[in-house]
Amino acid sequence: MGVWGRAVVGVVMVGVVAGVVSGCTGRVGGDGGPDATFAVYAEAQRASGVGEFGEGSDRAEGGDGVGGVTSAELPDPAWLDRVAEATGIPRRALQGYAGAALVIAEQQPECHLGWNTLAGIGWVESHHGTIFGGSIQPDGRTSDLIIGVPLDGQGFQEIPDSDGGAVDGDTEWDRAVGPLQFVPTTWAAWATEANGDGVPDIHNIDDSSLSAAGYLCYSGGDLGTEQGWRDAIAAYNESPAYLDEVLEFADRYAAEAEDAPASN
Repeated sequence: MGVWGRAVVGVVMVGVVAGVVSGCTGRVGGDGGPDATFAVYAEAQRASGVGEFGEGSDRAEGGDGVGGVTSAELPDPAWLDRVAEATGIPRRALQGYAGAALVIAEQQPECHLGWNTLAGIGWVESHHGTIFGGSIQPDGRTSDLIIGVPLDGQGFQEIPDSDGGAVDGDTEWDRAVGPLQFVPTTWAAWATEANGDGVPDIHNIDDSSLSAAGYLCYSGGDLGTEQGWRDAIAAYNESPAYLDEVLEFADRYAAEAEDAPASN
């Protein structure tokens, strides 16, 4: 499979808690698009060879998020272990990306957003939450706040403060914030709660991943096509160099996951 095939598809072959995805819809601050069924990806998941959990499992019953399950509970733990080791993506970050991809696949199956696209963005934006020497904690929050430079037009886009510093602490200029580096205006439109606490948190990998997923699908339409994928990434950051780097890592992660040995 070529670069574009891996990057734009990277299909959601991550395993899933059977029968509970439809209950985890997320709470979206903006127009997150229509709900839909999960049927489109069912065959892809069966073909992946990744084990699933039955409806009676403890994980299916123990979630405290929307519909009784959080996005982080959806990916197969064995898949997470295997792919985290193969790709070098911190497991908790991967859990956020994969969980968001599973939720968006149920809500908007026509989007075809792969977990690896979110992972590519996560690497470029914050090295999966480790850019300042921190990490993603077990609860999904970054150990240190990740706040970008002032967007004052000096080598970056010029965006005057839009929220009185509520999100980024800067009352003069907006800054990108969190592991997926949302600017305050985009976060206000797309903030999505994914971890069951009722409050979208820009510093939480689950919330920010699902928020990014909704924004990407809205911006690109069908990310299973090259044009749709390009449009989605350009909406996130219009720099050609940014697109190239996200593509490089999305493709790399998909290839490494594909080549990772299956669990015994």
